[in-house]
Amino acid sequence: MKTMFVKISITVMCMGMFLLSASCTQQEKPLELTSKSGQNGIFLSLDENGSLFYDVKRNDAVLISKSPLGLKTESADFTKGLSVIQVSEVEEKRENYKLVVANTKEIDQVLEHRSVTFQNEKGDSLILDLVASEQGVAFRYRLPGNVAELQVVTQELTGFKIDQKAEGWLQPYNKAGDYTPAYEDFYFNVNPGDPISNPRNPSVGWCMPALFNVNEGGSWILIAESAADGNYPGCHLLPNSDGGLYKIAFAKSDEKYTLPIPDKDEVFPTSKLPWTMPWRVVMIGDHAGDILLNTMITDLAPDSKIEDTSWISAGKASWSWWSHPDDHSPEIYNKFTDLASSMNWEYTLFDAGWEDANKKGGIIDYAISKGIKPMVWGYSGSYYKSEERKERFKNLAAMGIRGVKIDFWCSDRQEVMEELQDLFKDAADQKLLVNLHGSTMPRGWHRTWPNFVTAESVLGTESYFYEKRFPALASQQNTVLPFTRNVAGPTDYTPIALTVREFPRLNTAAHELATPMIYTSGVIHFADSKEVFDGFPEEVKALVREMPATWDETQYILAEPGEGIVLYRKNGDRSYIVGINGAAEESTITIDLKKYSGNHSSFKLISEGEDPLMEFSVETLDVSSNWSYDMASRGGFILEFTD
Repeated sequence: MKTMFVKISITVMCMGMFLLSASCTQQEKPLELTSKSGQNGIFLSLDENGSLFYDVKRNDAVLISKSPLGLKTESADFTKGLSVIQVSEVEEKRENYKLVVANTKEIDQVLEHRSVTFQNEKGDSLILDLVASEQGVAFRYRLPGNVAELQVVTQELTGFKIDQKAEGWLQPYNKAGDYTPAYEDFYFNVNPGDPISNPRNPSVGWCMPALFNVNEGGSWILIAESAADGNYPGCHLLPNSDGGLYKIAFAKSDEKYTLPIPDKDEVFPTSKLPWTMPWRVVMIGDHAGDILLNTMITDLAPDSKIEDTSWISAGKASWSWWSHPDDHSPEIYNKFTDLASSMNWEYTLFDAGWEDANKKGGIIDYAISKGIKPMVWGYSGSYYKSEERKERFKNLAAMGIRGVKIDFWCSDRQEVMEELQDLFKDAADQKLLVNLHGSTMPRGWHRTWPNFVTAESVLGTESYFYEKRFPALASQQNTVLPFTRNVAGPTDYTPIALTVREFPRLNTAAHELATPMIYTSGVIHFADSKEVFDGFPEEVKALVREMPATWDETQYILAEPGEGIVLYRKNGDRSYIVGINGAAEESTITIDLKKYSGNHSSFKLISEGEDPLMEFSVETLDVSSNWSYDMASRGGFILEFTD
C-alpha cells in the first residue's frame, strides 16, 4: 500500500507540474493583439486581485487607458480572481464583401484575431475574443459550454477610460417615454467627465457610437457596437463617466411603451450556452475623416444571409408627409407618385393613412402603373408578433409593395433586438426592403441583411416641426452626424427641407441640397413638396434626378466635426465634390481639383443664389489645381465634374 501511495503521489505531482507548465506556457504568450502593421493594438493585464483590464494604443500612444473588463452572471463572477488558461495563436482573416449602401461599395479589410481564455477561482471559463486591424480594435465576451438552461448576465464591467483633456461629441440616451429612446437628440460637444446637460428629453446615459478626439488631438476614436443580433440588449454608456471612465449600461426594463412586450423588473441579458456576445468596437484614425470611412462595424457583423440580392437596389423616393402631414388623400399620394416619376426616382413612400387612401383611390396600383415602386408606413406593434408579421408581409408583397417603413420601436431591450433580426428575415422572404423609424441604432445589420436599407435613429429634418433649438444647431449637427450616426449604418435624415415650418430654417438652400450627398441612405426620402422640386432650376433638377443613393468611392477633403465637411464622391462615371459649412461664419477652402477631376476639364458648381435660404446659383468653371471657395454661413455647395 505504501508503494502504491508513493506512485499515486508522484503521478499527481507530475500532473500538477504539467498543468502548471502548460499554464506558464500560455501566460508567456503576450496578452495583446496588434494590427498587421503594428500600428493599432489592444493590451490586456490582470491586477493583483485577478481583475482584468485593457489599454488601446496607436503607435505606442495610449488612446484608452487601463479600463475594466469582466462579467457577472447569476452563477459566476468574472470580475476578480481570474487567471489565464489559454492564449490562442494569432489568426489572420480577410473581410471581403460588398454593401448595397456605403461610402465605398467594395470592402476588403485584413483583421487579426486572437482569443484568451480566463478561469475564475471556481473553475468557470470566460473567453475574450480580440480583433485588431488598421482601422481599430475590438473585443467580445464568450461563455463556453453546452447548457440549455438560460444564463443571466447581471453586470458587465466594460469601460472606456478617456483622458479628461480629450474632446468628445456625445448624444444623450433618452429614458423611456412615448417616443423614446430613439436616438433623436443632439450630439453635444463635451469633455470626458462632463454631465449630461440640456438634453431634449430626460436621459439615463450616453449613446453609442461616441466620438472622441484623444492623444492631445492627434487621434480620433469612435466607440460602438457590432453584431448585436438578439444575443444581447442594445447597450449605451452610463451617464456618470467617473473622471473619463465610460461604462457599459444595459437597456432599461421600462423601454416598452410602443410594443406588446411584458413588464419585467429586470431585463438583464440572457442566453443558453455557448453564448457569444456583441463586439465592443474602438475605431481609430489620425483624422476624423478616417472614422467617417471606417468599416469595422460591418467588418465584424455576420455576412449576408440573403443569397440572391439582385432584387435589392438603392434609390430615391418621394414622400408627402413632411410637406403635407395632415393630408392622407389619394390625390396627394398620387401627386407624389407623379413627382417620383418626373424626377426619375425609383420609389415613393406612402406614410400613415395610406390604407384608406388605397381603398378610396388605388394609390398602390397607380404607382405601379407609373413604374414607381411603392413603400408603405406601418406601426411597430403591428409588425412585432411573428405570425401576424409574416402574414402582413405576404399580403403587402402580393399588392406589389416593395418596402416597409416601420415606426415607433423605442426600445433596446434584448427581445426587441432579436425580433428585428426576424423582421429582416421575414421581409427578405417576401423581397421587401426595410426602413426603421423611432428605432435603435443600426449595428452592422445592413451587411447581414442587405434589405435593411435605412433607419432614422437621428435628429432629422422633421425637427423643424418639433424642436425650437434645431434651426440654430442643424448646420453644426450636420457636420457631426457623418462621423457618428452615419458610421453606424444608413441614415434616413429625410433631406432637402426648404419650406418654412414651425421653427424656420437657417441653413442655406445649397446646404440642404448637399445633405443627401453627405449622408448615406439606401433609399433617400426627399422631404419637400412637388411645388418646391418643380421650382428648381433645370441644373438643380438634373442633379436631384441623377445623384446616386450609394457610392463606389469616397474620399474626405475636409473633415472637422461641428465645423465643416467636404467629400469627394464617385459612382460609376459620375463624380462630385460636396461640402457643407457647420459654422455661422464663412469658411474658405482650397482644393486641388486636378487631383479628383480625372479626364474632366470643367465642372458645374451649385451654390447659394441671391436669396440664400431659397435660391441657387449655377455656374460652369474650368478645373484648376488651386481652386478656392468661400462657403457661406451655414452654407454648402455641390461640384459636379463635367466634360
